[in-house]
Amino acid sequence: MSELRTLSDAFIPKLPGRYKGKVRENYDLPDGRRIIIATDRLSAFDVILTSIPFKGQVLTQTARYWFEETADICPNHVLAYPDPNVVIGTRLDILPVEVVVRGYLAGTTSTSVLTKYRNGERDMYGIRLPDGLRDNAKLPQPIITPTSKAFDGGHDEPLSGDEILAQGLLTAEQWQTVSAYALALFARGQARAAERGLILVDTKYEFGTDKDGRIVLADEIHTPDSSRYWIAEGYEQAFAAGTRPPSFDKDFVRAWVTERCNPYTDPIPEIPAELIEQTSAVYIQAYEMITGQTFIPDLSGATVLERIRANLQPFFGVK
Repeated sequence: MSELRTLSDAFIPKLPGRYKGKVRENYDLPDGRRIIIATDRLSAFDVILTSIPFKGQVLTQTARYWFEETADICPNHVLAYPDPNVVIGTRLDILPVEVVVRGYLAGTTSTSVLTKYRNGERDMYGIRLPDGLRDNAKLPQPIITPTSKAFDGGHDEPLSGDEILAQGLLTAEQWQTVSAYALALFARGQARAAERGLILVDTKYEFGTDKDGRIVLADEIHTPDSSRYWIAEGYEQAFAAGTRPPSFDKDFVRAWVTERCNPYTDPIPEIPAELIEQTSAVYIQAYEMITGQTFIPDLSGATVLERIRANLQPFFGVK
C-alpha cells in the first residue's frame, strides 16, 4: 500500500514549462500561473534518499493552513488547491534573499546562530548578541538572519541588512517590507504554535514579486521542512539539562544513512521499510499537532500520480 501511495515523480507530459526541484515539481502555464506539485521525495546530502508516504500531502496541507492563517498579514501566491498535493500559484520573480527568522539560539548548520555563537562570534547578520547565552536559549527578541539565495547550486552566504542594500539585492523599500512581513508572520506562527503546545523556534521564508512589483510570500510557510518546532512541555527540562529539546525528529533516514556510509561519496544503501514508515508517521504527527486537525490521507485513484493527473486535467492545453 505504501509503495502505491508514494509519489516519487510527478512528470505530466500534458503540462508545459516543467521545472523539477528536489522535492517539488513545477509547471509554468502561459497565463502566468504556476502549478506546484509536492512529491514525497526525501532529499538530503544533495541526493534523493527515498520517498515518504504522504509527505507531499502533509507539506501542502500544512502550508495551506498557515497561508490561510496569515493572509491578513501579507499577500501570498496561492490561487487554488486542485489536489491535496498541489497548489496553483501566481508565478513570481523570487527575491535573491532567503529570509530566516530565529527566536532561539539553535541550529546545526554553519550559518546557524548557535554554531556562530559557539565559535565566539557575537556580531552576526548585522546584529549583536549578548554574552552569556546558553544553547537553545530564547533570544531577547526574534531576529532576521538572511542569506543569499544560491540559485546555481552554490552555498547560501550570511548577509546583513546593510550588505543586502550595498549589493543591490533588494531596494531599501523591499527590505523594509520583507523584514516587517517576516517578523509579523513569525509572531503569528509562534502564537498559534503555543496554542498547540509547540514552540516555533525558527523558520525560513521566500518572497517574490508579482507582475506589478508587489512583494508576495511564496513556496511554503511554517511546515516541518521549512521550520524547527520544539515540544513546549519538554523545553524547560531539556534547557536546564543542556540537552536538545524534544522535537519532530524526522531524521531517522538521514541518521541511518550516515551510520553506514559517507553519503557524499558512497552509494546510498536501500532504506528499510520500517524507517520509511516511521518517518511518514512523524510527518503526520507534525501536521496534526501544528494544525490541530486530523490528517486524512487521500486514497482516491489507483496511484497518487493518477489522482493528480485527473485533478489537473482542466489545466491541460491552457493557453
